[in-house]
Amino acid sequence: MREFVIFTLLTLMLMGLGYLVGLFIGSPEVLTLFALIVASLMNLLAYFYGDSLVLKMTNAKLIDKSKAPRLYRIVEKVSQKMNLPTPKIGIVPTLSPNAFATGRDPQHSIVCVTEGALRLLDDEELEGVIGHELSHIKHRDTLIASIAATLVGALSYIAFIGRYALFFGTGERREANPAGLLLFLIGLIFIPIAAVLLQMAISRGREFYADEESAKVTEKPLSLASALQKIEKAVKHGYTIKANPATSHLWISNPFSGDLMAELFSTHPSTRRRIERLKLIARELGQL
Repeated sequence: MREFVIFTLLTLMLMGLGYLVGLFIGSPEVLTLFALIVASLMNLLAYFYGDSLVLKMTNAKLIDKSKAPRLYRIVEKVSQKMNLPTPKIGIVPTLSPNAFATGRDPQHSIVCVTEGALRLLDDEELEGVIGHELSHIKHRDTLIASIAATLVGALSYIAFIGRYALFFGTGERREANPAGLLLFLIGLIFIPIAAVLLQMAISRGREFYADEESAKVTEKPLSLASALQKIEKAVKHGYTIKANPATSHLWISNPFSGDLMAELFSTHPSTRRRIERLKLIARELGQL
C-alpha cells in the first residue's frame, strides 16, 4: 500500500508537469502520454536493474568471502538474526566511511561498505551499520528509494524541457494566454520541489526506523551511534564520496553534506537526532 501511494503520487506529478509543459508548447496530450511512458519505463528499469545501476553510480565492486572475511562474517551474523538470506557484498574504493544497501527484495539484495568504514569502524560499530542496511532490505526500502529516485529524475527531465520551452519558445503563446503561463510557471517550480520533498520525507522516516531495528536486533544502539558520529566527523573533515549525488538517499549517512543548504535539503535526519533516539533505546535496554 505504501509503495502504491508513493508511486501513484510521483507518477501523477510527472503526468501533471508533462501536461503543463505540453499545454505551453501546444501538445499537452502528447507530452502527458510521453511522461506516463517515461514513468513506466523508469519504474521497470529501477525494478529489474536498479541494483546494477547503483553499483555503477557508486563505483562499488562485488567481492567474494576471501577478499573481506571480517565483513562477510558480520553480514552473515546479522542476516541470521534478522532471518534474512545473506546478501551479496560489495566494497566501495574510498576512504570516506559509509555504507548502503540496494536490491528489489531480500533475495536480490546487495550490501556495500566503503574501505574507509572497514578501516575506521570496529566490529560492533560495523555490526550496527550492517543491521541498519539489512533493515532497509527487509522492508524493501531499497526498492522504494530506487523507483522514487528514477521518477524524480524523470520529473527533472520534463522540467528541463519546460525551461527550454520557456526561454527559447516564441512569445506569442505567452501573450495570448497569461493565465496559462502563470499556471505553467507555478507547476514548473513547485511540482519538482514537491516531488523532492516527498522523496526526502520517505527517506528520513525510514532512516529512523532502520536505526531502531538495528539497535534492537543487534542490541548495540551505542555502537551504531558511535559509527554515525564517526561517519559525520569524517564528512566534515572532507572525506566525501566521489559518486553520483542522486545516490545520497541510499547511504547510511549523507556523504555529500557540508553546508547549510545541504543539511536543509538532506535526505537524512540530522545525526544528532538519530543519536538521541539511539540513546533512548540504550536506556530501554539498560545500557545507560
